[in-house]
Amino acid sequence: MKRIALLLLFFMTLWAGSPIEAQQEPPIIPLPADFSLNDGNFLLDREVAIRFPNELASEAAYFRQELFRRTGIPVITRFGTASRIELELDSELRDAYRLSITPGLIRLIGAGTDQVHHGLVSLIQLAESYMGDKQVAVIPSWQIEDRAGYGWRGLMLDESRFFFGVKKVKQILDYMSYYKLNRLHWHLTDSPGWRIEIKKYPKLALVGGIGDHHDPNKPSAFYTQEDIKDIVRYAAERKITVIPEIDMPGHATAANRAYPEFSGGGSARYPEFTFHPGKEGTYAYLTEVLQEVNTLFPSGMIHLGGDEVSFGNEKWATDPYVTRLMQREGLADLKAVEDYFIQRMADSVLNMGSKVLAWDEMADATLSKTQSIIFWWRHDKPEQLELALKNGYATVICPRIPYYLDFVQEEFHQFGRKWAGAFAPLRAAYEFSVDDLSISAGLPKDLILGLQANLWTETVHTSQRIDFLLFPRIAALAEAAWTPELLKKYDNFMLRLDSHLPRYEQDGIYFYHPRQPEYHPEPVYRP
Repeated sequence: MKRIALLLLFFMTLWAGSPIEAQQEPPIIPLPADFSLNDGNFLLDREVAIRFPNELASEAAYFRQELFRRTGIPVITRFGTASRIELELDSELRDAYRLSITPGLIRLIGAGTDQVHHGLVSLIQLAESYMGDKQVAVIPSWQIEDRAGYGWRGLMLDESRFFFGVKKVKQILDYMSYYKLNRLHWHLTDSPGWRIEIKKYPKLALVGGIGDHHDPNKPSAFYTQEDIKDIVRYAAERKITVIPEIDMPGHATAANRAYPEFSGGGSARYPEFTFHPGKEGTYAYLTEVLQEVNTLFPSGMIHLGGDEVSFGNEKWATDPYVTRLMQREGLADLKAVEDYFIQRMADSVLNMGSKVLAWDEMADATLSKTQSIIFWWRHDKPEQLELALKNGYATVICPRIPYYLDFVQEEFHQFGRKWAGAFAPLRAAYEFSVDDLSISAGLPKDLILGLQANLWTETVHTSQRIDFLLFPRIAALAEAAWTPELLKKYDNFMLRLDSHLPRYEQDGIYFYHPRQPEYHPEPVYRP
């Protein structure tokens, strides 16, 4: 009944009349960079064939599978049919794809395989939007030339606090691909739990994986290395790079349960919170851990965290090993010890041939300018963003407001977070623009790689709550990161979004309904 009500709302919205401007936009999220509409339609049915060069075989296979899953239309590959879809590569398009729809022919040309994939995703969305009866889509003759506004269009998922498993991660990857997001930042270790198998140190998962944010005694839950390989492969088919985060030197409580000999202690509120910076064995141990991680993730990037170390480093001040380290290396204070630790581990990562990623606390650490990426998350500390740019670091923009998706979406929501009364409604996620940030003149804005939303899970213990917090803000994030600023209009986005809500329903997603907040009530968080 809910799905019927949602469909009725969608068609009533169309019947009531939408702005002429919105009617001339293709029903695609994120909205393409350039488009026009010509006369005529393409009839997409079971008689349509797809043709492609060998280099695009995997993209064509993905398209056929996903189109059939979403519409029931089985595109064929044999020749001699009247209507066809043709895929081509042309490097001169320079990171773009061109989609031309005419009666009898759909021609998609992409600069590379990623761009062809993005064009096929746009075609799938068009097919869904213009579906009629009996597995037939009548697609108007849209002419589209499109490219991403930012190269980094990311989503971070925290699974230390609660573990969700392969099936849920794959569903999230499906929708990341659907909205042309291309980076999954996977937060696999933190104080509540260690969620990745390390063969040389098996207790990290077997002991460190025990418990979650609710229950410290919950049986161990983690991803095996075979699980990791499966998810990385699945993501790659969808043109998504998976980047692991192994948090250090803080947020190490779960690891320290498994191997307490490498613990640097903590505080009353955050016990055993840090790795030990003064013992040489700590660096060898963590380097061996990261070597296994690096072989599992072909991204060539490892996120080392580096945040909030001061929450639990008070024992460093009186530890004799740390005291000797400070004297030997001339380290003035505990922040300098923290930076020394990150620099040592960053060198290990660089020696593996991978880049080092870290939160904005590391904006003043001495890291490689060409092989490091800083993630600016503290919206209340714009000086950290400026420091990262001033110091020459490539930077990803992921501020708490509006891109921490555990923050509530409505004033009356009870179970998420707020920051001094501020929260993260759908509109704020959509309208966020780097151009609105106060960045001093002369700082290199070209170092900004793109946007990312972070889904921390302190209050996200069920799949329902993931869905409620992620959908449809994932669509707003995608358009903010992809579509040119001049084309972004929230009301038009909402009209296009209306047709996506039934698709969420069809996939069993418990989404937040921006027009009817009572449609799916906020899932209760029970600590």
